[in-house]
Amino acid sequence: MKLLRHGPLGQEKPGLLDANGQIRDLSGLLDDITPRSLSPAALQVLRAIDPLQLPRVAGSPRLGVPWSGIGKYVAIGLNYHEHAREAGMAAPAEPVMFTKWTSCLNGPDDNIVYPREGSKVDWEVELGIVIGSQARDVSESQALSHVAGYVLANDISERAFQTERSGGQWSKGKGFDTFGPVGPWLVTADEIGDPQQLDLWLDVNGQPRQRGNTRDMIFSCAQLVSYCSRVMTLEPGDLIITGTPPGVGMGLRPPQYLKPGDVMTLGISGLGQQRQQVIEAASSAEPGRAR
Repeated sequence: MKLLRHGPLGQEKPGLLDANGQIRDLSGLLDDITPRSLSPAALQVLRAIDPLQLPRVAGSPRLGVPWSGIGKYVAIGLNYHEHAREAGMAAPAEPVMFTKWTSCLNGPDDNIVYPREGSKVDWEVELGIVIGSQARDVSESQALSHVAGYVLANDISERAFQTERSGGQWSKGKGFDTFGPVGPWLVTADEIGDPQQLDLWLDVNGQPRQRGNTRDMIFSCAQLVSYCSRVMTLEPGDLIITGTPPGVGMGLRPPQYLKPGDVMTLGISGLGQQRQQVIEAASSAEPGRAR
């Protein structure tokens, strides 16, 4: 099942994607897709719905973040062997964790606003894990039973703020408004099967940049959920993004960074695609996108 939210910023309605790729409207059955909608019981109710009996959404509406009410946005750094090598860093002994502020959340095709003081804005295609039931100190063997589904995410990063101006905290360069595109859909775990066998890709202005597969992860999805649950209680609706494969701008020789006007396209097998254009801060009246 592919869950989504469609409509203008701040007015998104719940929906799902049918087998023919058509958006179906769920607003006659629920007000929104929230953390409560992601519990095993709630997802079972949604699975029983015949999508063909739901109203068809005409045209190509804007898509927002596929669910509302994200409490925690947890990110994992240096979690692909090849990416660690391109960064010139050793593979970490334990997951590297940081946070992205939830105010960075953005629809999958919304514009990326270039920060006024930015100079090294970079891209990172990532697999996101969406928590469906509370997880506290869970074992690796039980970890994925707490997962509602998976999403495509772009961990936009301002490298100067992340490293040179960070004070040792990566989050400073990761949480600018619009730096968290998520979607287009939340794909439930039963449709994905093994999350360690997914292809990831990202292009900039049509030029290939990132290519990878989640089997190259240093720490698997199950390991990450288990590890995170030992240092925080994971709640329904929480999002964990799991690191990026090689090909980021920082890793190119010489480094190449985004500038206003650039367009990123990216995707993960089974999870859909995104497209974002980078724009000047002064040209955006709405710096914060879909919550």
